[in-house]
Amino acid sequence: MKLAVSGKGGVGKTTFSALLIRTLNENGKHVLAIDADPDANLAAALGIPDADKITPIADMRDLIFERTEAKPGSMGGFFKLNPKVDDLPDALSAKLDNIKLMLLGGVQKGGSGCICPESTLLRALMTHIVLVRDEVVVMDMEAGIEHLGRATASAVDKLIVVVEPGRRSMDTAGHINKLAAEIGLKNIYMVGNKIRSDKDETYLRKHLSHFEFLGFISYDNALIEADLDGVSPFDVDSVAKKSVKNMISKL
Repeated sequence: MKLAVSGKGGVGKTTFSALLIRTLNENGKHVLAIDADPDANLAAALGIPDADKITPIADMRDLIFERTEAKPGSMGGFFKLNPKVDDLPDALSAKLDNIKLMLLGGVQKGGSGCICPESTLLRALMTHIVLVRDEVVVMDMEAGIEHLGRATASAVDKLIVVVEPGRRSMDTAGHINKLAAEIGLKNIYMVGNKIRSDKDETYLRKHLSHFEFLGFISYDNALIEADLDGVSPFDVDSVAKKSVKNMISKL
């Protein structure tokens, strides 16, 4: 099962991803977790020790040079467009129980569509992860889903967009849906987060009526406190864990 999770910053996308990954792990699944958001904090949300010491792959200049034969940050010239990546998920993952975590990082020069060594290596890695790896894969994406391309989109089982009651969140969901359509990613679920009442749920269902909802997560101070305390949301007493378990059953 290959899942991509996206949504506007601040909606609880990474909290949901962490709950999803830790619950799958608790169910005995081997999970390859990919933090594809340049504002990387999935490691901390999962409760992986020394999360701040993990180096994103996009910042591994020696590795990028070794695999592409070009210096990171360079544009044009000659470099390998199909670098070797099949050993990276096992060699460069941070581990917790049955979870392997990789931080992709962001391409700092040339924009998201640049033809540069960093983006070439990351795209090759994502293609390998989605098409070849046999674990459950959960990818915590940024709203632009920039690391996914046409070659990988068809193999993603579901794109899960996390939304909260609010116009900006829903506008972002529409933007993500448009980008997903452009690369052929069709299977989209919504997850409503920070739901304070039935009114909030009704609001989301009404304004996103053309999407299917995987489920809803209630507003919970325990999750906010967990984030402030640097604790995984899975390690606090929250009704969100039961909600996510139900979503996994639906998946």
